[in-house]
Amino acid sequence: MRKLRIDDVEVARIAIQHEIGRSEESRYDHRLHGLLLLAAGHSCREVAALFGEDDTTVQRWVHRFTEGGLTALRDGERPGRPPALDPEQWSQLQADLRRSPRDFDFAAACWDGPTLSKHLRIRYGIELGVRQCQRIFRQMEIRQLRPRYRISSFASRDDGEVACARTGTAE
Repeated sequence: MRKLRIDDVEVARIAIQHEIGRSEESRYDHRLHGLLLLAAGHSCREVAALFGEDDTTVQRWVHRFTEGGLTALRDGERPGRPPALDPEQWSQLQADLRRSPRDFDFAAACWDGPTLSKHLRIRYGIELGVRQCQRIFRQMEIRQLRPRYRISSFASRDDGEVACARTGTAE
């Protein structure tokens, strides 16, 4: 039988490693396969080289397995960075965002990332970038409204959500 080959091995390896990293279940399976190779007599260094991992990563798998069994190989909770706003500030910010930015002496008719960033800095003393501010809109399930052309310069919708409007000139 002829030996099978994969064209462009490096690209294939990177694609496979990326695919493994996409889900918790595939990362778990990846660790299990590594331990199977170790159980078959391969060294941590050999398994690391085969799997495109660092030696210490494979060693960590072994330690996790010996200390906690198979369940220890699963991904744990990743706490992440603590929130910049405490629950009281979060509630106050939600109330702020139900009002117009003009109520806070901003020129903008609508809340957007730059305006929210400036508002957080001035009112709460918190420095957040535009992207983080856009995430806040998503977390609060607030849709950033785009200015619409209307006769008046500001309109409020019946559901209490602030709607932006403009008179035909760019703001």
